[in-house]
Amino acid sequence: MAQHVAQPTANTPVIPAKLPISAIAPWAVFFGILMLVLLYFVGAEQGATSVVSGENVHEWVHDARHLLGFPCH
Repeated sequence: MAQHVAQPTANTPVIPAKLPISAIAPWAVFFGILMLVLLYFVGAEQGATSVVSGENVHEWVHDARHLLGFPCH
């Protein structure tokens, strides 16, 4: 019993589609700002620099703060 393998008939190079920087830039800025806000809430949202009053934000990000090496006690 012979097995047949499909062979390509033409050697056309694969050219990846070009993605313009104008399509990437708004998303890069959005996620950059989102990461900075997240870093603020995990790393600095306590004490004198607190934007939100109370200890709620601190309690929600407490474990992430220790995981990333930020001191909080």
